[in-house]
Amino acid sequence: MPQSLIFVLSFLGGIAPALLWLWFWLSEDKKHPEPKLLILFAFISGMIAVPLVVPFEKFVFTHLLGGIEIELAIKTSFFSAILAVILWAALEELFKLTAAYFSVLTKKDVDEPTDFVIYLITAALGFAAMENSFFLANPLLDGKIIGSILTSDLRFIGATLLHTVSSATIGVALALSFYKSRHYKKIYFSVGVILSITLHSLFNLLIMRGTSGNIFFAFSFVWLTVLMLMLGFEKVKRVHPVKEKN
Repeated sequence: MPQSLIFVLSFLGGIAPALLWLWFWLSEDKKHPEPKLLILFAFISGMIAVPLVVPFEKFVFTHLLGGIEIELAIKTSFFSAILAVILWAALEELFKLTAAYFSVLTKKDVDEPTDFVIYLITAALGFAAMENSFFLANPLLDGKIIGSILTSDLRFIGATLLHTVSSATIGVALALSFYKSRHYKKIYFSVGVILSITLHSLFNLLIMRGTSGNIFFAFSFVWLTVLMLMLGFEKVKRVHPVKEKN
């Protein structure tokens, strides 16, 4: 199979699930749809964040783990492995957040609580689309068609949802503090970022241990967080300014 075709197929395989999830979340905000151009900006900025964060992740891999695969590092240097997983999660969450911030979150169109959730989810899905494309390319280049299909399915269910939920956690925190004072905005934001990194790290640790029990628990965990996100999003829709008493 020509490499050009492989890259096209891996790109389409990575972006298709992300677009499907994007359609789902945008349909949750039908009453106040966001400008399509800003949605596009957020999605593309999330994609661009992937090649930007990779060098930092490689730095952690080389200098903290000494180039040892994480599965082996967990057995030989548990503390370093845990720290590496947390740093990887933190880097990805901060890069996704930064991408959303500079592409759309500073725009005047971001004028209601739900906007933060939608745009952070969009940037996260753009990030997941590009990351998924990279993962799909490897088995396709090796001629492992079935392997690429299995990889696509697993990342559709797991990694794509993980990126969505972890970024949306920050979005929900920002949305809930939309009408609060600057002091409370900072507190909500900090809690959102910490929860986001924690969720991301826990999922990665469960997946990296590789046992069937851990993988089942990891996917159950991420689906539970999706349910919590949906409940949180419904709560965000009901956030309104507090009316001052006469």
